[in-house]
Amino acid sequence: MMNANARAVFGPEGPFKLTTIERRDLKPHDVLIEIKYAGICHSDIHTARGDWGPVQYPLVPGHEIAGIVAQVGSEVTKYTVGDRVGVGCMVDSCGECESCRRGEEQYCLNGHTGTYAAMDRYGQYTQGGYSTHIVVTEDFVVRIPDGIDLDAAAPLLCAGITTYSPLRHWGAAPGKKIAVVGLGGLGHMAVKLAHAMGAEVTVVSQTLKKKEDGLKLGADHYYATNDPETFKKLAGTFDLIVNTVSAKIDLNAYLSMLAVDGTLVNVGAPPEALPVQVFSLIPHRRSFAGSAIGGIRETQEMLDFCAEHHITPEIEVISANRIDEAWERVLASDVRYRFVIDISTMANE
Repeated sequence: MMNANARAVFGPEGPFKLTTIERRDLKPHDVLIEIKYAGICHSDIHTARGDWGPVQYPLVPGHEIAGIVAQVGSEVTKYTVGDRVGVGCMVDSCGECESCRRGEEQYCLNGHTGTYAAMDRYGQYTQGGYSTHIVVTEDFVVRIPDGIDLDAAAPLLCAGITTYSPLRHWGAAPGKKIAVVGLGGLGHMAVKLAHAMGAEVTVVSQTLKKKEDGLKLGADHYYATNDPETFKKLAGTFDLIVNTVSAKIDLNAYLSMLAVDGTLVNVGAPPEALPVQVFSLIPHRRSFAGSAIGGIRETQEMLDFCAEHHITPEIEVISANRIDEAWERVLASDVRYRFVIDISTMANE
């Protein structure tokens, strides 16, 4: 075992405290990563506060991890010391089910192992990237292209792949009309990616206060839902709507904006139920779907796509002693658009 400095919460109300956690000794296929940057995801907050179920404390969140390989196991073939690498939302899966064999480990039929708040195959409770080091099997590590700085790379490991995967799956391309609901950490990445894929992109947000940002990021159109005319004007318009918000919305109103055979896919995950009327779906053969992250192969594809198209998230880098403040700002939608923790500050009080 090796010790790593970390920031952990010891209960649902926090605050974060500096602590020491143990990382396992390297197995033959393991990689030890010195973490340089870790993104802050809304999922970290939901999990830590028990919104998605009971949690074992202390908890070290963080599944947007970018760093450098510090050591490799005896049988590692994919990485060497010094490589620039990342770890996203999962660190293992069964590797044997149909989903895993298809390269979609995120849908492992036996349940993938989350980067934090999960029990791994060794009987240890996983702890995430708000820490100085992590040990991960090489099959769940991705390579960060040289064209992407490590601080900007971190949010791609969740926000990037969470939006890239449904855009690819539902065929974002020239000639497709795509709406992005919400312009936050996920939404701003969805806009950049859909634009790079050649789709016509519309942002649908509560107000127009981020309209200038949205258009700069690549949106062709921007509408506010606090204007009742918006839903009438956009009725039957979109091939795909990507809902990125983690709050309750009137899904039936948004479904009305889909064209025939259109799909509304949820990537935001509010803790409460979202009622759907079947007659929002039946008359135009519309679909309501969900999408998780991507598999490891698709995550690498996303990173390479971002490097090729010079796509990076808009970030604000913070020191580790400002995590509590950052979480409150995330909840207040006061970030444009993703916080990233500089892990070199981890031990600073």
